[in-house]
Amino acid sequence: MIPAQLNRLLDLGLADLAGISESQLTRHANALPDEPGAVLAVHPSLATARQLAPLVSRAQKPGFVVGDLTDLEGFEPIAGLDIPDSPLYLVHDIERGDDMRNWSPNEALPAITGAGRTPLTISEGISWLLQKPALLEPNHCFMTIGSRKRTPKGLDARTPAIWISGGTGHDGKENSGAPKVGWCWAGNRHTWLGFASARNRSAATP
Repeated sequence: MIPAQLNRLLDLGLADLAGISESQLTRHANALPDEPGAVLAVHPSLATARQLAPLVSRAQKPGFVVGDLTDLEGFEPIAGLDIPDSPLYLVHDIERGDDMRNWSPNEALPAITGAGRTPLTISEGISWLLQKPALLEPNHCFMTIGSRKRTPKGLDARTPAIWISGGTGHDGKENSGAPKVGWCWAGNRHTWLGFASARNRSAATP
């Protein structure tokens, strides 16, 4: 599984994007155990979510970040998420969370953690779609509530999400059908958005 996922990242040009050699990227991947069902996640220190978004494609259109999410880089893992300090790491048993469509992020987070699972970050959600772009389907898209932006008063009210652009408004008609990295209010519900989660994460053993 890992060799195939690595090849996918190499084909997408991740090495050039990250400013490292293909051999370096290969060494990072080869240090990980080849575990069935795991997804190779790209740590933001290697490439940011904004950099990765255009590598996701649908209907031959590259992904994009909505214009009003200028502070995407400020969204970090929420408290309690143990993100491996490694350029590449593994995320295990990801689910799209379709059963929680029409829930709000505020409602979904305790349900996810209560089930012994962990919400995906925006970088992990994009990493998943880099390997399996077909999982972004009309009316079956997802939020990545493992990423939030901290403010002096607590948390910013927005949560990142990935869905399919309708090509309206500031998105532009040229982006109709393209993967879209956007945001939703933490207290709002959306019938087409589930909540992506995983069992756990792991990295190379020292």
